[in-house]
Amino acid sequence: MPIVEEVCTITARGQTTVPKAVRQALGVGYGGRIAFRVEGSRVTIRALMPEDEDEGADPALVPFLSLLEADLAVRPHNAVQPITTALAARLGAIAADIGKIDPDDPIEGEVML
Repeated sequence: MPIVEEVCTITARGQTTVPKAVRQALGVGYGGRIAFRVEGSRVTIRALMPEDEDEGADPALVPFLSLLEADLAVRPHNAVQPITTALAARLGAIAADIGKIDPDDPIEGEVML
């Protein structure tokens, strides 16, 4: 792999843009995932491969898929079906009223899990 060094700026919110040359060198595009490793004062970045993806997987996904699989085994006539165009439009209208949400914004107030 060629040596690539790029400089980027960290925003007040702790965010940055991975430079295009770095994304290209890692073979990571939109939606791709990267991992940072800090060792002393050194930081390395690597692209996550599909086999690495389970490390950061949503802990609710496997139980949900297991529940869905069991339900479909018992009730095959209730197979998963696509939502209707009318329902998709309604959900879109509801989401439009919410506005833009940034998942990196801090959460205010108490949170119960």
